[in-house]
Amino acid sequence: MAEYKDTFSEPWDTCREVPSIEDEHTPWKMIKLLKVISLCVVGFIVFGLALCSKASFLLLITLSNEGTKTLPDDMRPVALLCIACVLISSSVLLFIKSLWKACYKTSKLPKKSTIALVLFFEFLVAMGTAILTIIAMPHLDIVTNITILSSVAVLSAFLQVITQCTAKQMNRFLLPSITALILILLGYGLFVYLYITKDLNDTQTIIWVGLAVGSSFLISFNWWENYFRLISQNNKSVFLKEMCRDVKQCQNILHILSSIFRVAVTAGVIGAYVPLDNMDWAIVTSIPRRETRLIAIIIGVQLISSVLCHWFSLVACKMHALRRCFILPLYLSSLAVVVLFVVPVIVYYQDYRLSLNGTTIDFAGYCKEVVDGRGSNLTGDVFPNLVLDVTHTLCFLDMSNITDIGILTGSATSWWLGLVLATLHLWYLNFYRIQRTQDLFVRRLFEGSFIEQSLLLNTRFDIQTRNRIDKHSRFEQAMVYLCATMWHETYDEMMNIIISIFRLDKYRPRIEVKHDDFEFETHIYFDDAFIHVDGSQGNHLNKYAQDLVAILTDVYGIFTNIDEKFFIRKRQIPDQKIIRTPYGGRLVVTMPHGNHIIVHFKDKELIRHKKRWSQVMYLYYLLGWKLMSKYHSRWEKGLKPEQEAELKAEVQREKHNTYILALDGDTDFQPAAVMLLIDRLKMYPRVGAACGRIHPTGAGPTVWFQKFEYAVSHWLQKTAEHVIGCVLCSPGCFSLFRAEALMDDNVMKRYSTKSTEAIHYIQYDQGEDRWLCTLLLKQGWRVEYNAASDAYTNAPEDFKELYNQRRRWGPSTLANVVDLLGSTSRVSKRNPSMSKPFMFYQLFAITSAVLAPATICLLIAGSITFVVTIDPNSALVLAVIPPAIYILICFKLKSDTQIAIAGFMSIIYAFLMLVVAMSIIGAMIKDQTILTPGSIFVIGMALIYIITAIMHPQEFHLVFYGFLYIICVPSAYLLLTIYSMVNMNNVSWGTRETKPTTGDVKTDPAAKQTKTQKAKNAFQRYFSWCKCCKKSNYRAGEVQAPVNQEELIIEAEQPEQGPQNTIVWDERTTEEPRQAEPDFIAPSQCFVTQLQDISTDMQLKEDRLDKDEEEFFIDLQKKYLEPLQVDKERQKKITEDLKGLRNKINFAFFIINCLWLVATFTLQLLQASFSIRLPKVDFNLESTGEDVTIDPIAFMFILGFATSVVIQFLTMFYHRIYTLIHYVAFLDTETQVRKPEELYFKKKKGKEDEVDSIDESDFSTNESTFNEDDSEFESDDEFYEDVEVNLTV
Repeated sequence: MAEYKDTFSEPWDTCREVPSIEDEHTPWKMIKLLKVISLCVVGFIVFGLALCSKASFLLLITLSNEGTKTLPDDMRPVALLCIACVLISSSVLLFIKSLWKACYKTSKLPKKSTIALVLFFEFLVAMGTAILTIIAMPHLDIVTNITILSSVAVLSAFLQVITQCTAKQMNRFLLPSITALILILLGYGLFVYLYITKDLNDTQTIIWVGLAVGSSFLISFNWWENYFRLISQNNKSVFLKEMCRDVKQCQNILHILSSIFRVAVTAGVIGAYVPLDNMDWAIVTSIPRRETRLIAIIIGVQLISSVLCHWFSLVACKMHALRRCFILPLYLSSLAVVVLFVVPVIVYYQDYRLSLNGTTIDFAGYCKEVVDGRGSNLTGDVFPNLVLDVTHTLCFLDMSNITDIGILTGSATSWWLGLVLATLHLWYLNFYRIQRTQDLFVRRLFEGSFIEQSLLLNTRFDIQTRNRIDKHSRFEQAMVYLCATMWHETYDEMMNIIISIFRLDKYRPRIEVKHDDFEFETHIYFDDAFIHVDGSQGNHLNKYAQDLVAILTDVYGIFTNIDEKFFIRKRQIPDQKIIRTPYGGRLVVTMPHGNHIIVHFKDKELIRHKKRWSQVMYLYYLLGWKLMSKYHSRWEKGLKPEQEAELKAEVQREKHNTYILALDGDTDFQPAAVMLLIDRLKMYPRVGAACGRIHPTGAGPTVWFQKFEYAVSHWLQKTAEHVIGCVLCSPGCFSLFRAEALMDDNVMKRYSTKSTEAIHYIQYDQGEDRWLCTLLLKQGWRVEYNAASDAYTNAPEDFKELYNQRRRWGPSTLANVVDLLGSTSRVSKRNPSMSKPFMFYQLFAITSAVLAPATICLLIAGSITFVVTIDPNSALVLAVIPPAIYILICFKLKSDTQIAIAGFMSIIYAFLMLVVAMSIIGAMIKDQTILTPGSIFVIGMALIYIITAIMHPQEFHLVFYGFLYIICVPSAYLLLTIYSMVNMNNVSWGTRETKPTTGDVKTDPAAKQTKTQKAKNAFQRYFSWCKCCKKSNYRAGEVQAPVNQEELIIEAEQPEQGPQNTIVWDERTTEEPRQAEPDFIAPSQCFVTQLQDISTDMQLKEDRLDKDEEEFFIDLQKKYLEPLQVDKERQKKITEDLKGLRNKINFAFFIINCLWLVATFTLQLLQASFSIRLPKVDFNLESTGEDVTIDPIAFMFILGFATSVVIQFLTMFYHRIYTLIHYVAFLDTETQVRKPEELYFKKKKGKEDEVDSIDESDFSTNESTFNEDDSEFESDDEFYEDVEVNLTV
């Protein structure tokens, strides 16, 4: 790639080597197929559940009819009681959910006027529902009962007309709303005419009809909030606006009160009606078994189907399938119920007529002879009797009379069409992928008695004009800063992240903007980028920084220099900017589609280096300087109180909608991954950070081990944290942070704290991403995990590098988790997601991690007893000896020696684990049983991992690395734990370090240089010197490099790391030598001329930094980022403190493990007295006559561990469902993925293709890009419900 410019030199040299920039990881075909299957399944489930809910409820209504035979008349109170249970079930669920939210979240007390208003409407609705379903509907026919429930849209249609008229706009659905109101009223008229004209003297029928009409009108008040919101917005009344705000802010308390009130009203209605209708409650306690089973099945189906229908309807909306999987299935369910009930009636009637062999009988005669002529004691199949009971409800009508049939059909059709027209706006309603449930539906409550009507009418109604749809809930444009930190990344690693950034530039261009959801800007912070070159007036960029500049040039050419012609014509890359800064230098690159990459080259002699300080640098620059400075200048001019309040709100909005995407220098990601993380932060305002699924890349056994380890960690551990609490660590390689959260109290300010104590070096610097998340969690922010957001990063391929990496991570994780556990009470009060049960779960997890070495020793002891016939206690002693020796080795020898010994011991342990695995399998075959604790545990864990892998089909292949993971368990959880704990006082980075070259070959200055070359070099030296002398030099200006280096290097002259009982302060022992250039080459005078000389394809023009920004960086360096001065006394003290801290923690750590081993040893000695004995059974569950002995401590630990794994397994299922919902919604709302095209050549397809081809400034590359969605329904739907499931006691 470095020779990219030469590929254009000759016409015969057209072949090039280019990196792959397409999405090679995402299985798009499988995902699209999964999307189609998911939508079909959800649509059918919504339809089926709505059908079951409605049919089972109507069966209860039918069984409460006076003429039913399936359930005798004296048992009618049972059916009525079941109807009442259906009515109050949703209120009970709402009460439980609201009570939980009121206890664990902030809840305000509403005003008395608000309570009175809400309870008044709830009284009307509860009274109407109870009267209609308990009193009126049992006296009506089945067709009317099915369709009269659609008439509850009458008030909704009327309020739609009112709100659209008061909006004073040309509304799209004003006419449909008026038509819906007319049709519903017409249905009422036909219904009243049909029943009353049968017998004008039948007072009871008139009463039932009047109650049905009146109660259905009362039910229509159920969705008053949907229109009260719009009426208050369009009204000037302050009282209405305040009441609407109060209703919204005090929902939890209001729902608790309204739920109790509705239950009480329903109980009052049924309690009064049963005695008034001369029924006896005593029958409820003496129901025959047959009727009990029938009633239980019907009400069970009704309750379960209603709840599931509500949930799947939410899923359909969140999957951006509002039309296909929500509206249409619910419309059709009402028609399907009519068919389900009426068709069997007609079939049975026709079958009976045919059985009479020519004898004619009308419907009235059929009712008299067959339906009413049945006996009361029925046996046999239930279905025929239910059909005849349904037929009985139609017997009062003359179904042979075409007029009666026409009127009945007309009323039913009018009501159904009225519902359709009243909800017609839903077909054109815009939903965003990132909206929460409360933004989709007005009420949390659903009505089980009329499930489809309640779901359709509960969907939020908005004023929709003819030209556009009002986007009242439109999210403001977000600003995303991509911030990557680099140091010693390889060429290929840096290539990955630069290609990913250019992909995002094409996906969200700044020029020719097609989407306005977010803008982005990339900042790369390159640590220790400069080296000193003899003969130069300024430092030069090192080879890593030069590689980055070359990569930017090459990738720019890949994304722009594409032509449809066979011979590719080179295109000149636009001029870019290079700037001198107080901290080193800056390169500003404008990508092909207008977005910027700003590379900050840091000189460690001018500014503090290392990853955490680079993060502090970009936090204060992007959030402090760029975000806040512009508002401060406005504030300084002086503002009125209302203007200051408006400015404060504006600042708060921008902080809320500004995100920082933290990246490592080798992260590879797709634009879709970024969008999915943005969804999480846009969805919930209290989410401070979100991370994606990190995939380690590389080759070799070490990487294979990490692949399975990362998979299990994300599949089970992170999903469990997300569902039952909060993710404790959002990895710095690919995580999105909210600016508002970072700028909160005790977060960014605390994060910029210099380490002053021994524990700080471990907690702050060894795992900076985990510590930042700890600060966010303590402030009440939620950290989440999005499994659909994939990112790829290079993993250590060397055993030594892996151990050094985990040497940093292990103590840092322990320190941060202990910090959180120590603040349990305060964190639980401030952070609703961090409940005390969740903290107990974390306590068990960290206890398991602490006891891991002892547990592995017990496992090895058990393995020895499997292989060799030996006493368990002797086996335990043998298992403890090697780790004890390794502990002593770690205290005495150097790290490289420790790792080499650990590698040798890991091989021995791996063979032992292999023998153990085979022994366990052999024991199960020999004993003909798997029902021993060890066998159950092994098989259970294997099944959990396999099922979990099946739930992640695109990652299923990783399960094959599980075998390597299992045999490496002693190395990972015993040796590595010992190594990291004993070496916790070593606070060097440990990875990506390069050793000093043992001797740079310096070419003889006079070797093979002609006179012409010497003259050319002399001219270059003179020209470069003159050029640099004209430029300002910050080293001679405001910023002076401190005389002392950051900190002293312990044992700097040793080529390998020092003994691990010493502290390594700095990576300078492993840096590139400062004098890296051969003497005979005439150096450029500074990095500016250096880059200008070597960058020929991309011309670099020097620019100056803004004066205010220059002063900002000078102040920032002085306050937070000034290189640390040498203080040998302080260094010595910290070194001793780190040793002391290491010794204290290791003493407690290993004492706890020793106590665990001693307790197990003692119980094994006293096995006869203190043990749990379980009978051993074979595959046929028959006793073998032997017992399995388990000591109580081991049993409790295994039980606790199994409980933890089961919790993780169940939460994994929950998380996978919502991940699928999010991904399907993303595919439907984002522009679709196009099949990758050839990188350099495209076949011409005629002039039509040429006309439609992409402009040369927007050339298509072979990465997975996205086409604009052609769907007319392009709403951005959300994916997760606002569910923060916490473990509660």
